[in-house]
Amino acid sequence: MDPSVRAQDDFFANLNGKWLASTAIPADKASWGAFEKLDDDTKPQLRAIIEAAAADTNRAPGSDAQRIGDFYASYMDEARLEQLGLAPLRAELDRVAALSGKQDIAALIAHFNRLGFTAPYAYGVHQDNKDSTKYVADLYQDGLGLPDRDYYLKPHDAKLASTLAKYQQHVARMLALAGHGQAQATDEARAIVALETAMAKIQWTKVELRDPVKAYNKVALDKLPALLPGYDWSGYLQQTGLAGKVDYVIVSQPSYLKGMARLLEQTPLATWQAYFRWQVIHANAPYLSQAFAAENFAFYGKVLSDVPEQQPRWKRAVNATDNALGESLGKLYVAQHFPPERKARMEQLVANLLAAYQQSIATLDWMSSATKEQAQAKLAKFTTKIGYPNKWRDYAKLVVTRDDLVGNVLRATEFAYERQLAKLGQPIDREEWGMTPQTVNAYYNPEMNEIVFPAAILQPPFFDADADDAVNYGAIGAVIGHEISHGFDDQGAQYDGDGNLRDWWTAADHKQFAAKSKMLVQQYSAFSPVKGYHVNGALTLGENIADNSGIAIAYKAYQIALAGQPAPVIDGLTGDQRFYMGFGQVWRSKIRDAQQIVYLKSDPHSPDRFRANGTVRNQAPFYAAFGVKPGDKMYLPPKQRVSMW
Repeated sequence: MDPSVRAQDDFFANLNGKWLASTAIPADKASWGAFEKLDDDTKPQLRAIIEAAAADTNRAPGSDAQRIGDFYASYMDEARLEQLGLAPLRAELDRVAALSGKQDIAALIAHFNRLGFTAPYAYGVHQDNKDSTKYVADLYQDGLGLPDRDYYLKPHDAKLASTLAKYQQHVARMLALAGHGQAQATDEARAIVALETAMAKIQWTKVELRDPVKAYNKVALDKLPALLPGYDWSGYLQQTGLAGKVDYVIVSQPSYLKGMARLLEQTPLATWQAYFRWQVIHANAPYLSQAFAAENFAFYGKVLSDVPEQQPRWKRAVNATDNALGESLGKLYVAQHFPPERKARMEQLVANLLAAYQQSIATLDWMSSATKEQAQAKLAKFTTKIGYPNKWRDYAKLVVTRDDLVGNVLRATEFAYERQLAKLGQPIDREEWGMTPQTVNAYYNPEMNEIVFPAAILQPPFFDADADDAVNYGAIGAVIGHEISHGFDDQGAQYDGDGNLRDWWTAADHKQFAAKSKMLVQQYSAFSPVKGYHVNGALTLGENIADNSGIAIAYKAYQIALAGQPAPVIDGLTGDQRFYMGFGQVWRSKIRDAQQIVYLKSDPHSPDRFRANGTVRNQAPFYAAFGVKPGDKMYLPPKQRVSMW
C-alpha cells in the first residue's frame, strides 16, 4: 500500500502504489499485472510437461505425448528453420501466383479461411442466435493487418498515422525478405495498405459490432449473389465445405459485403495477389527462419506495443504448442497442478454467487415484476463449468512431425477448422469448452447461457483456498459475479435462458436499463489513461456493466456467507475493507502506452486502473468501508452512481 495516497482519492494508487513504483514491466511484455504474472508462472509448468513428452522414449506414435513433444521440438529446431527458409510456404505462394483472374479469388479466400490466413472475410461456426438448438455458419468482415480501422482512417492522429506508415514499411521489408526486389516490395506494400484502407472504410466499427440483433442477418445461399454480385459463391461454398451442410448463413455485416463488390471490381488483380502473398507470409512469419520472425516482432512487438525484447524461444514454442494441442496439454496440466479441493471450493462459491444474484433480482427497485420473472428464469438455466472439461478433445487425426513446423501449424489449424465444420447439422455439444484449463481467464457464453472458469485462474491472487473469505469474495467472487453479469449486460440481456435472441423486457424496463447504461458510458468515457486518448464508454459498456454488477453481487454473497455474524478485524482492517482490497489487487497492473492505445481501439475492457476505481465508486458499501465523503476524489453523489443488478 502507498500511504502517501488516500484511498478516498485514488483507491487503485493507495492499494497498489508501492508495487507500481517498484515494479518494472518485463522487457518481453506489453503489460504486467496479476493476469500476466499468473500466465507467466504457468509457462514453466507447461514447459516441463512438454519437455517430458519430448524426451519420453517410450511414447507411441500418434499418442498425445508424441504430438506434444514433436510439435515443440519442431519449433525449437532453429537450424532446420534456417535451412528451410521460405520453402515451407512455396506451395501457398504458388497458389496465389496461379490466380488467373478475379473469378479465382473466392476459392482462394475459402482456402485461406481453412488455413487461418487473414482474408477480406471469414466465417465461424456457432449456435444460431435465434435457434440455439442449431449450429450456423456466420460470415464476418476481416482482412486488416492493424488492430482497428481507426489506424487507417485517422490521419490527423499522429500516433496512429505513424503506426500506419511503419506498417507499410514493415510489409515492404517482409516482401523483400521473401525475394521481391526492393522497388517492387515498396510499390506492393503501398498498394496493400491502400487496399486495407479501402476495406477499413467499409467495415463496421467495434461499437457497431457489439449489436447482436443488427448482426443477425439470415441469408439463403442462393441469395448471396444479391450482396456480392458476380462473385463465385458456388466455388467458395464448395472449397470451404459449407455446400451441402447448410442452406443459409448469417451475414454479420451485409453492407461490408456490398462494399466488397466495388473493391473487387476496382482493385487490379496484381494488387490482390500482392495482398494475398503478404497474408501468407504474415501468418507464418513466426514459424520461419530468424529473419522473418525478427521482422515480424520488430513491428508487431516493438512498434505496435513498444515491447523491447522478444520472448525467449521456449516461451513462444510453449504458446504455439498450447494453441495447437491445448486440451491434450490441459489434461496433463490438470493432473499435475489442479487439486480436486479447489474445484469443490469453487463450486460452493459459484452456488453462493448465483443465490445472491437470485435475491438481488427479487429486490431490484427499478425493474417490473414481469421482467424480474424472466430474469429469474434465465438465471435458473445457467450452466457452470469449473476447472476442465468432462470430455477431452481427441487429436488422433492430427499429424505432427518433428521436422516440419509450418506444416504442423497448418495441419493443426485445418484440424480445428474441420472440427468446427463437422458441427453443422449435428446436435449442440454442451460439453465443449471455449478455453483450455491452463488459460488464466474466464468467460460467459450467451448462446449456451454458461459461465466457465478454467483451472489456471483458480489460484492466488484470484482464489486462495487458505485465504480469508473477504479477500476471496472480493477477488474470485467478483470474477464469478462478473461472468454471471454478462448474462445481463447490454448484450447478454438480449438473450433468454435458452440462448436465443428474444426480447423479454417490458418497454419501461428497457428505458430504465438504457438510462443506467448511458450513465455508465458517460462515466467511463471521461477516463483518460494516455494523454489525448479516452476510454470508449460505448465499446466497454458490457464489461463495465459486468464489473459493476459483479462486485455488487459478490459483496451481497459475502454478506450472506457471514450469516449475520460480524466479520473479524484482521491487521486493523474490517471485512468490508479486505473485500474491496481483494478486488483492487486483482487489477494491479502496468502497461506500455502503445499497447494501451491498441486496447483503447480494440478491447471491450476498460483499463485496469479504471476497472478498480471506476467500479468501486459506484458501490455504496465502499463509501462506508473507507469513509469516502463529498470533496474526496473518489466521491460520486448518490444520484450519479449506477446500480444495475
